[in-house]
Amino acid sequence: MQIDDVDQRIIALLVSDARASYAEIGAVVSLSAPAVKRRVDRLRTAGIIKGFTAVIDPAAVGWTTEAFVELFCTGKTTPAQITVAARRHPEVVGAYTVSGEADALVHLRAADIAHLEQALERLRAESFVTSTRSMIVLSRLVAAPAAVPPAD
Repeated sequence: MQIDDVDQRIIALLVSDARASYAEIGAVVSLSAPAVKRRVDRLRTAGIIKGFTAVIDPAAVGWTTEAFVELFCTGKTTPAQITVAARRHPEVVGAYTVSGEADALVHLRAADIAHLEQALERLRAESFVTSTRSMIVLSRLVAAPAAVPPAD
């Protein structure tokens, strides 16, 4: 599916504020509300817009500690196995296969160091994990929504 400049602007506005009405978006991109809705529906059908969600401040719900954990796995561990295991742990907010020495990188959030340690121990207990290396986040320098590439 081709995305034009208007689609890009609509996507950027939705990334900025997913609760913006079609009329509000239309006023910015010079389209009627029904025209914006048709474009959003088309972008959703094409899988470009995957959904809408609330973004929660982790500190507001008491999860103020975060870490990145490199997972080192047995030789035959698949990304699917890592995915299934990561989803079993509510503290996991992201998991990625990576290049380099580690097999995967897991992003954890927890209430405090004790909670983080418990989550890390549960993650280490997964049958395919041979070792881990952890980095605790001291401060978050940049937190931005997904970037929207410019239209060609």
